[in-house]
Amino acid sequence: MIGRAMSLVCLCGGLFVWSTGLTAHDLPTDVIVQAFVKPEAQRLRLLVRVPLVAMGDVDFPTRGPAGLIDLARIDQALRDAVALWIVPGVVMYENDRPLGQPHLVDVRVSLPSDRSFGSYAEALAHMSAPRIDPDVDLYWNQAMLDAVLDYDIGSDQSAFAVRPSFARLGVHVTTAMRFIPQGGAVRAFEFRGDPGRIRLDPRWHQSALRFVQLGFEHILTGADHLLFLVCLVIPLRRLRSLIPVVTAFAAAHSITLVASAFDIAPSALWFPPLIEALIAASIVYMAIENVLARRFDHRWKVAFAFGLVHGFGFSFALRESLQFAGAHLFSSLLSFNVGIELGQVLILALLIPPLNFVFRHARSEQVGTLVLSALVAHTAWHWMVDRGTELRQFRFAWPTLDAAFGAQAMGWLLVAVIAAGTLWSLSALNTWIRQNATSSIDP
Repeated sequence: MIGRAMSLVCLCGGLFVWSTGLTAHDLPTDVIVQAFVKPEAQRLRLLVRVPLVAMGDVDFPTRGPAGLIDLARIDQALRDAVALWIVPGVVMYENDRPLGQPHLVDVRVSLPSDRSFGSYAEALAHMSAPRIDPDVDLYWNQAMLDAVLDYDIGSDQSAFAVRPSFARLGVHVTTAMRFIPQGGAVRAFEFRGDPGRIRLDPRWHQSALRFVQLGFEHILTGADHLLFLVCLVIPLRRLRSLIPVVTAFAAAHSITLVASAFDIAPSALWFPPLIEALIAASIVYMAIENVLARRFDHRWKVAFAFGLVHGFGFSFALRESLQFAGAHLFSSLLSFNVGIELGQVLILALLIPPLNFVFRHARSEQVGTLVLSALVAHTAWHWMVDRGTELRQFRFAWPTLDAAFGAQAMGWLLVAVIAAGTLWSLSALNTWIRQNATSSIDP
């Protein structure tokens, strides 16, 4: 009985390993999908190009011992590939209503050297041109599948959206999609995996809602930003003390977030790892200050300085998402910032009660601060070392003194002026608050 059980276990394990290896072998590593979406009168046209190798479940006819594609007999296999891989991978919406099944207008094989998908006009002309000569020698894992799909719509002036689900085509799937609205500018999208529903020409409130959600999720899932907030809260657990500190941090990161969104920040490869290392260093500094400092009247200034750094960190998460803002760039920036602030308020509301409970039962304020700050500093120190190691892999190069550098320098000067003005305003506000607090206490 035991022998049979062991044999069954080994058999199941072997089948599992075999099936896992087969799946990993069948999926190509990197897949690039190109697509155009254009509304025209009563139809929404989708042009899409996918590598044929990403459709491994389709039995493409071959010829000869070398396994060349039999182009004379491939039409039905191409249609099967579209029905199996393309149509289920795209859901189109008109005014938030999912459209029905598309009509397959044409499908064909293209050479890997074909560059017709550089523009919508060239891609459409390519689909009307003569097909590849059936005698051309072409391997199936080198060819491209091009297809034209039409969806029935009510009007080409409607609001359109798409939910692409091409992640199953490969291990890493990148989709480059361009939307060509009637009488409007082309909107380009590039995303990895499945991004969910994308509004191709969003209204301002739709864009604002999406970016509020993005900002809220980012602050809740960013471990380094969370630890920084923990360091802020440990010695200051009263609302009156926290308001100027949190306000300074929010104002500072808003400045650099907007500046980075408008391409004022450096575009060099060393800049993101530098910011990530500085963010970790800011947590270490705050933890050490929690232990050594006796007063925290200046903490709002420290929060402002480090907020400028964290703003660039926020911008890295925002940069790839700005393509979904449509024509509402500035409102999307503000909405993302609002989402961050809402997340911070939630974090503070969840942090302060348990911290007060811990300090209420601790032997002393100093011991509680020391223990909590040491735990945070230990984690942040390892981050700082790891990120510093990554930063050293990049070579810093001095910028070229040209017109582009001059324009960027002017942008930096503007950011510095805004930061200085904001710092002065916060200082005046903080002084006013302290004076009023003092006068309300005095008899």
